[in-house]
Amino acid sequence: MKQRIIGRGKELQILEALYRSDASEFVAIYGRRRVGKTFLVRECFEKHFTFAVAGLANCSTAQQLENFQNALQRSGAKLPSKIKNWQEAFEALIEFLQKKQSKRKVVFLDELPWMDTPKSSFITALEGFWNGWASGRHDIMLIVCGSATSWIMNKLINNHGGLHNRLTRQIFLKPFTLEETELFLRRKHISLSAYELAVCYMVFGGIPYYLSLLDESLSLSQNIDILLFNRNGELHYEFNNLYAALFNNSQDYVKMVQALGNRRDGMTRKEIQTTCGFSSGGSLSTILENLEHCGFIRQYEMLSVGRKTTMYQLVDFFTLFYLHFLKGKSQNNVAYWQSIQGSSKFYAWAGLTFELLVLSHIEQVKLALGIQGVTSQEYAYRVQEEGNCKAQIDLLIDRKDNTVSVCEAKFTEESYAFNHEEELKLRNRLQAIRSCIAKHKSLQLVLITTFGIAGGNKRGVVNQEITLDKLIITPSERG
Repeated sequence: MKQRIIGRGKELQILEALYRSDASEFVAIYGRRRVGKTFLVRECFEKHFTFAVAGLANCSTAQQLENFQNALQRSGAKLPSKIKNWQEAFEALIEFLQKKQSKRKVVFLDELPWMDTPKSSFITALEGFWNGWASGRHDIMLIVCGSATSWIMNKLINNHGGLHNRLTRQIFLKPFTLEETELFLRRKHISLSAYELAVCYMVFGGIPYYLSLLDESLSLSQNIDILLFNRNGELHYEFNNLYAALFNNSQDYVKMVQALGNRRDGMTRKEIQTTCGFSSGGSLSTILENLEHCGFIRQYEMLSVGRKTTMYQLVDFFTLFYLHFLKGKSQNNVAYWQSIQGSSKFYAWAGLTFELLVLSHIEQVKLALGIQGVTSQEYAYRVQEEGNCKAQIDLLIDRKDNTVSVCEAKFTEESYAFNHEEELKLRNRLQAIRSCIAKHKSLQLVLITTFGIAGGNKRGVVNQEITLDKLIITPSERG
């Protein structure tokens, strides 16, 4: 039943447990556009739906109701007349479900936000369906999805009305990991080197739909050129579509991610407010929360001498790629990406983005270090002088075993040449970090590279090294 699903082991376990539950369950699945929410639900339950319908984009209430009625009729419901409003629609659904003899009745409402057209009283009717009927039974599994994350957050997860705390489970669907990306591409008969796989991930960010567009007969560089740098490419205009589909008032969200894109290490809330011209009230908090819930930004602690600062950092790979290479550009060059391979422009982007790739695979880093069972907190570190960042380390793993792993990431085509100048730079950073952490803790420098250190020369400063392949856990290594 689930042979076509790559990864998603945890999510499948949750859904299967809810299906076996002896109580009614109300599940919301959310995440960024193109991450595979609908695919997961449909592949998991396949022919087990009692009723399924998807909302229609940019359609009127009458069109949504007609679509709902047609779906009911296709499922076998006998409706005496045309459904006039959402109250009647959910009453018809109740009547249909009551006649079903199946032990578990799975109802899937996909693209739910699209059904909630202005002044349609959709939420009121949904409240009545769940609170007044389904929640009191033991056989209903209601699954709802939607790419409009702000709607899911405001109307369901953070609802303060009749649906407050009514969800029995919420599932945030993340992009693929490097391992899952490799498995997905292999299924498409695309075999990439570890280096090329990293580049692919740094461009597309492990988003299944984007990966599905890759042509197996072309090189990765050719695919990137055709999909992104050709004006007719399927992803050339994806950036604007992405944010418009996810968020109401998407212009404010775009303004924020563009500001964050100019500060790769992130910004404080006050810096965001000042740069974007937002008020300090609830609207700023809502945008930050929705972007974080979607996985576009992360909130983390930046250590500097004597204090910690809460930072917000843009971490969506596709957005960062767009802002770096496509925003404001008019070129229609189907060989642009091929032309800049190995250039300083390429490595300026790749060096910073590889650090982000490492950050998004912290569990794999801990596994490679043999500390997967050790409780830890992750921070970044910055030396600030006269308002300018003089030195920064993006990942400190502060471990409960009285050790801090200081992780440095280096992206190169060959083994990393570790010279005397680099050694001095790292020793100075370690000395500066020493002043920020508890005196009883030890420091260990971890160098994370694509192909290791040239000649294995650690120059007496690197305690452990991790190569890119260790972040790609193959099936045979899972055990």
